[in-house]
Amino acid sequence: MNETSAQEVRRVVVLVPAYREVDTLPGVLRALDRQTHRADRVVVTLDPHRDPGRTVRLERIARAAGAEVWHSVDNRHKKAGNLNGALDRLLPRLCDEDAVLVQDADPCLDPHFIEVTRRKMAQGYGAVGGNFRGRSGGRLCGAFQRNEYARYARDTARKHGRVLCLTGTACLFRAGALKDVLAARRSGRLPAADGVYDTKALTEDNELTLALRHLRHRIVAPSRATMTTEVMETWSSLARQRLRWKRGALENLIDYGLTRYTTEGWARQLVAFLGASVSTAYVGSVIWFLATGAGIRIAPFWIAFTGFYAVERAVTVSSRGWRAALASMLVVPEWCYDLFLQGVHIRALADTALRRDRSW
Repeated sequence: MNETSAQEVRRVVVLVPAYREVDTLPGVLRALDRQTHRADRVVVTLDPHRDPGRTVRLERIARAAGAEVWHSVDNRHKKAGNLNGALDRLLPRLCDEDAVLVQDADPCLDPHFIEVTRRKMAQGYGAVGGNFRGRSGGRLCGAFQRNEYARYARDTARKHGRVLCLTGTACLFRAGALKDVLAARRSGRLPAADGVYDTKALTEDNELTLALRHLRHRIVAPSRATMTTEVMETWSSLARQRLRWKRGALENLIDYGLTRYTTEGWARQLVAFLGASVSTAYVGSVIWFLATGAGIRIAPFWIAFTGFYAVERAVTVSSRGWRAALASMLVVPEWCYDLFLQGVHIRALADTALRRDRSW
């Protein structure tokens, strides 16, 4: 369980698990081909039993782009199971100093992604993630997500790449670190799983991040490791996505308990719960005052606080241009989006406490 030593990365192998991304896979492979430091191998891993017709189209796209194609065998666990099968086949062939880039079949890496993450890994990191921007689309729902991603990237840059979770959209792993995870699962030092990825987890990427940290592998998400990814097009799809993220993160923390590596995660859960509780009480009191005709007197403090909030909203999305910054100063739309996310968080807490069925 020693920290990863500083060593140059020898080879980079890319794994792209694909299922239905016929429209986005060509762009993904073109982006990999345009990297300033190109990968040594690109492997597209498919689940033929889930959708044979679409698998044929995906395989044709991958081979036309010069990528290798692997088929999963009897996989019933979606992305995590697909990747476990591919890693079982790949890791024995790699030395500890090699690296595996795992990326989804819809984000497009910016040209310096592999170069930046590979160079960072040479400084002794076990895994190096990235920061993503939201693509166009989704109307108002998409605009809020693009603002949210911009704020997350800004916050990560201010913390010099320190993150609690490595994004599943694209992340470079040292092969030796992934081998350590496998060995630790088999010996009982980590929660049991079928492979590198825990197929029981709703958020397998977050669970793997916790596994790496508990094995004392350093992780980072440098600001120059960037990509674009799709946004959820509708409010219902966004709610499903965030419910999975929030419930999955909470269940991951429960599985690992309270440790030095989960303390900050538990603290954030508490802050999120308190924030949702305060917002609920505030909205409830406003509705009560309006319904009873008691009226609302706005104190100077709240006027000043609203002004500060408007400026903060604008500054934190300034990377997206002045139009996005100006729109963020309207306050009420952004506040409603925050209430939406807080409502999803409350639902996640309730589903976890009541042990409701999990699916995605």
